[in-house]
Amino acid sequence: METTRQKKVARLIQKELSIILQKEAPGFLGNIMVSVTIVRMSPDLANANIFVSIFPATDPAEALKLIKEYSGLIRKRLGESVRHQLRIVPILEFFLDDSAAYAEEIENLLKK
Repeated sequence: METTRQKKVARLIQKELSIILQKEAPGFLGNIMVSVTIVRMSPDLANANIFVSIFPATDPAEALKLIKEYSGLIRKRLGESVRHQLRIVPILEFFLDDSAAYAEEIENLLKK
């Protein structure tokens, strides 16, 4: 069960990361759009699992690898934007959210 505090911090981080990735991602990903879909916080608020959707990448795993390489810069930008709301800037772990591709695959199977 997530506490109310975890949910609030997760929403804050999701909002701020969306803004940061919108500004920073074109520098290292090019014309690939990155969307933050889910943020899950650990109970001590020190770790954040971030699920991202990547469009229109031919190889989303490669784009995710680049995001992980730049996670230090992303965490620094996050720290700058939430420094007055959070005492500890969480460690960011990025994961690929493939729920959209999975839903599309199910839809195609149902059409057959």
